[in-house]
Amino acid sequence: MFGFHYKLERRSIGFAIAIIIVSAIGGLVEIAPLFTIDETVEEDPDMRVYTPLELAGRDIYIREGCYACHSQMIRTLRDEVERYGPYSLAVESQYDHPMLWGSKRTGPDLARIGGKYSDAWHVDHLNDPRDVVEQSVMPAYPWLLRNELKIEKLGLHLAALRRIGVPYTEEMIESAARDAEAQANPDSYDVDGVVERYGEATNISAFDGEPQRLTEMDALVAYLQILGKLTDAAHEPQTTSAEKEE
Repeated sequence: MFGFHYKLERRSIGFAIAIIIVSAIGGLVEIAPLFTIDETVEEDPDMRVYTPLELAGRDIYIREGCYACHSQMIRTLRDEVERYGPYSLAVESQYDHPMLWGSKRTGPDLARIGGKYSDAWHVDHLNDPRDVVEQSVMPAYPWLLRNELKIEKLGLHLAALRRIGVPYTEEMIESAARDAEAQANPDSYDVDGVVERYGEATNISAFDGEPQRLTEMDALVAYLQILGKLTDAAHEPQTTSAEKEE
């Protein structure tokens, strides 16, 4: 076996060409399916964007490393569908930058966690997981209740996402900070504006239980409560873009 390898090394040009050929085949296998993506990826005109508060919560989710233990992608396997709900669709992640599908499940998949538990449950769970799940190995995040949410640059965040295809409007960008505060305060005069910009299904709630104070806990709970609920596509018969054109 080593003799054959030594012969290859002595023929460096031929060896390099063989490497290029093998790499080209591997690249073709990965790239070719992208040319048919319009025929296989679902479309949903009712898919809504994250609100500024939910987007801030997503950033905190990433910052705290939640994605390292929780995936957000339910596969088509029967046991996963029975445990977590309808399998994940590509369209559900079209506004995710970066996507958080993941493969590590120290904790359960969170793709359908939205609405499964109350806001108070999430607050208690994040503050000290053992308060609600005695055998939990998840770390506690008590500082989320103490830290006030920084909202000054939310408009810039929305503007940056619009540059890469997320359909935020100028009004959404200009109202980002105000909308974040209003979504976590049901008594705010700006609640109607949030609903007008993001839809009737927008979750308006004092997520951390203190409507007069906007915390990182508000943002993270708002994000968790929307997971799996940006679109109902996964619960409906699927139609690809190619089938719609027909």
